[in-house]
Amino acid sequence: MSAADRFRAAVDRRDLAAMDDLFTEDIRLYSPVKFTPFEGKPMVLGLLRVLLRTFEDFRYIGDHTGTAQTSTDGTSAPSAVLLFRAGVGGKEIHGVDLLHLDEEGRIKEFTVMVRPQSAVHALGEAVLAGLVEDGLVPAPSGQ
Repeated sequence: MSAADRFRAAVDRRDLAAMDDLFTEDIRLYSPVKFTPFEGKPMVLGLLRVLLRTFEDFRYIGDHTGTAQTSTDGTSAPSAVLLFRAGVGGKEIHGVDLLHLDEEGRIKEFTVMVRPQSAVHALGEAVLAGLVEDGLVPAPSGQ
């Protein structure tokens, strides 16, 4: 079973411990709602915990595998694209998870892309609230 298949199964089971085993220590997650990546296994797992409780009716609907250039160092790496659908705040999201793997088959880079813009905005607000609630980021100033 590939790393992408194991990740998909872990998401379906909402199993953060299984995800932990699939990630490199220095994993980077590129989010549609933040310019800089989330870095390191503890932060990425924390973000995924927030996403798992934020998304409504999250489901993967397809996948593609191949290779792609990473954002981290520009090298070509084995990659998988997982297509998904979900809801957030009453808005339907269409998205993809792009997973880049290291030499041992662990996920070293993770890029999430979603549409439409209104859903991205709703997702960003919900995720920020969850990250603040879990103590992973400080509350925005003025709140």
